[in-house]
Amino acid sequence: MEFKTVGLIGKQAHHDANLSFKALIVYLAKLGCRVLVEQSTADKLDSNGFESVDIETLGKQADLAIVVGGDGNMLGAARVLAEHNVAVVGINRGNLGFLTDINPEDFETQLDSIFNGNGQFEQRFLLTVEVYRNGQLQSKNSAVNEVVMHHGKVAHMMEFEVHLDDHFVFSQRSDGLIVATPTGSTAYSLSGGGPILTPTLDALTLVPMFPHTLSSRPIVVDANSTVKLKVSPANKDNLQVSCDSHIVLTVLPGDEVIIRKNSAKLSLIHPIGYNYFNVLRTKLGWGSKLY
Repeated sequence: MEFKTVGLIGKQAHHDANLSFKALIVYLAKLGCRVLVEQSTADKLDSNGFESVDIETLGKQADLAIVVGGDGNMLGAARVLAEHNVAVVGINRGNLGFLTDINPEDFETQLDSIFNGNGQFEQRFLLTVEVYRNGQLQSKNSAVNEVVMHHGKVAHMMEFEVHLDDHFVFSQRSDGLIVATPTGSTAYSLSGGGPILTPTLDALTLVPMFPHTLSSRPIVVDANSTVKLKVSPANKDNLQVSCDSHIVLTVLPGDEVIIRKNSAKLSLIHPIGYNYFNVLRTKLGWGSKLY
C-alpha cells in the first residue's frame, strides 16, 4: 500500500510535539508526500509545506494519519478516523503509549519500515453507545477503549440491571459499570480490576465499579452481543455515560443504555518488530525473560 497523502494530528501547544511535527513535515516532503495538518494543530505550527484542513477532510483524503501525542490524542483522533478507514500510526509524546508506539527519537527508521511496505496492520473494533428515554433515542456516540456508566457525584451508588441480548444477567448497586474493548482492557478497565484481553479477541469485558457485594466479578462476553443497562427509576440523581473519558452523555433514572459493536474499525499500523506482549512488558513493568 502506498501512502501519497499523509495527515498529521495530535498534541498542540507542546514543545516536544511541535518539534516532532516540524521534523515529520520535512521527512514527508523528502518522500514527496502531500501533507495535511489538522487545523487546530496547524494554527500553532511555525512551519510550512503543508495544507491546513479539518479532521473530517483529513480522514477523507489521507492514505495514512500520523498521530503525535499520547493515547488520549490517539483516542480522540481514532473515533473520527475509524469512520474513514484510514491507516493510523502513533508517535508517542505522552506517558504510557499503548497505542502510540513509535519512539519520537527514532521515528524516521520506524516510519521507513512502514513506507517500505513492512508495517504490521491490525484492526481494532469500536463501540457505539445509545441512551434511550421512554423508547426515544436521546444521544449516541462511539468509544475505542470503553463506555462507562457512572454517577455524576463522587462515591455515590446507583442501581441498574445488565441485560445481554435481552437476557437478564444481574442487577447491581455500585458506583457504575465499565464496558471495555480489548483495546481498552489495559486502560480504565485494568485499573478497576478487569482482565487484559489480547487485541485479536472478539470480546468485551464488563467490570463493576466498587459493587456492594463480594460476589460481583468482571465477566468477559462475546463482542457481538448487545449490552443493555436498565437504570432503576429509584435512582434520585442524574447519571452519566462517558466514552473514552472524553465524551459525556446524560442519563436520567429510568433510562436505558444500549452498547454494541460499531461497524467502523480502527486500522492501526505498527512499525516492523512490533509485538503486543513486548508492549505489555514495557508499559506495565513486567519482568523480562529469565533464560
